This record gives sequence, structure tokens and C-alpha cells, in this order.
Amino acid sequence: MPRPLIDLMWRDSPSAPDGGHRGPKARYSTGDIVGKAIDIADADGLTALTIRKLAQTLDMTAMSVYTHVNSRDDLLVLMADHAYAQMPKASFGRLAWRTRARRVAEDNLVLLSAHAWLLDIDDPRTALGPGTIAKYDHELRIFDGMTISDLDRDAALTFLLDFVRSSAGRIVRTLPALPDFGTLWEQSAHRLANYLGEDFPLAQRVGGVAGEAMNAPYDAARAWEFGLVRVIDGLAGLISQPA
Repeated sequence: MPRPLIDLMWRDSPSAPDGGHRGPKARYSTGDIVGKAIDIADADGLTALTIRKLAQTLDMTAMSVYTHVNSRDDLLVLMADHAYAQMPKASFGRLAWRTRARRVAEDNLVLLSAHAWLLDIDDPRTALGPGTIAKYDHELRIFDGMTISDLDRDAALTFLLDFVRSSAGRIVRTLPALPDFGTLWEQSAHRLANYLGEDFPLAQRVGGVAGEAMNAPYDAARAWEFGLVRVIDGLAGLISQPA
């Protein structure tokens, strides 16, 4: 009978129904299997991660893997929670809330860059895991010492992390797959100018200024910095420093 997912996620807790252990010691623990699944996903993406491939990599049967993780969907939740558990959670100390927010955003971008497959996992059950809860608790402390309601604190963190996730999708996935724009521009600029003529003057003027500044139609680092500053500025309207 499948083990409840929440018990799998909290399997190492002393409060687990079996005290954190289940039955005789197996050759591989659930943690070992989750770790190997993460290795496969890091190398080849989630599409390459099947229970059959995972079993073959570990020299196990698929049925044996299922006894540890229930299903592929449950495995993905376990992988995400494990990844979140590894994030830095150093004390913010006396840092200003803006600096805390920037640090959290940057730490999340680093995580998504290392494990791009996390962008494909949007299972709400992940919120029940120990790694995810520890991450959430830490990140909510961005706003410690500020005057902000608990509901707005949750919404503000979500707003920040949604920006990070959206940006990471472009930075981590889209941009590396694009052709070299410098070469494309050299090959196409003259023809494009002939087509445009006097049309779209605003696009030509602004695009020319931006293109010259970035040497490309898009600069990921510049877009990240511009967007992150605007997001943090936007949150400032919710927050006040107590006297």
C-alpha cells in the first residue's frame, strides 16, 4: 500500500509514525533514490527522468523504486522539497529589508540555475515538505521588524519569488538556446533597414539606443537588475519602519 506522501516527506522526522525508519535497512534509502533522480534531472531534464531509467541507474527493479517513492509525481515533489532544503539560510542579522529581499531573490536564482527542472514542478503538495517550509519560514523573515500584516507578508514574498521564477525561465532556458545575435545582426541589419525605411520611428530610435547599450536586443543581467529593483521598490509601499 502506498505510503502517504506527507509521511514520505517527513520520513526523517522523529515524529514520523515509524520513528523515521521503516522495516529492515534497504540497499538504498528513499533519500538515495531522490538524490539519484536529481542527478538525472540536472543532467538531462525531467523528460529524461523515468522510473524505469532511475531503477536501471540504481540496479533496482522499477517496483522496488515505487515502494520508496509511490509514483513519479510523488518523486518530483520529494525532489523539489530536497532541493529547497539545501538553500542557504544564514541569519539576516541587522541587514535592511531591501538587502534581505535581494539576497533571497539571488539565492533563488542560483538554485533555479543549478536545478532548472524546478521550473517544471508546480505541485502545491510541495508546500507540505520540511525543506519547503524551512525555506518559507526563512524567507518570510525578510520583513522582520517591519510593519506589515501576515497576509501581506505572504503576498509580498510570493510577488518577489514570482518575479525570480519568471526571470529564471528566460535566463536559464531561453537565452542559452538563442543564436548569436551579433552574427545575426551583421547578416540582417542592412536588409532590415531597407524594409523599415521611415516606418516605426519610435521603435527604431529606442531599439537603436538600447541595442547600442546592450550590444543585443536583450541583456539578461540588465533586465534582472532593473526588474528586481522595481519589485523591491513596489514592496516598499506595503512596508513601514516602526519608530
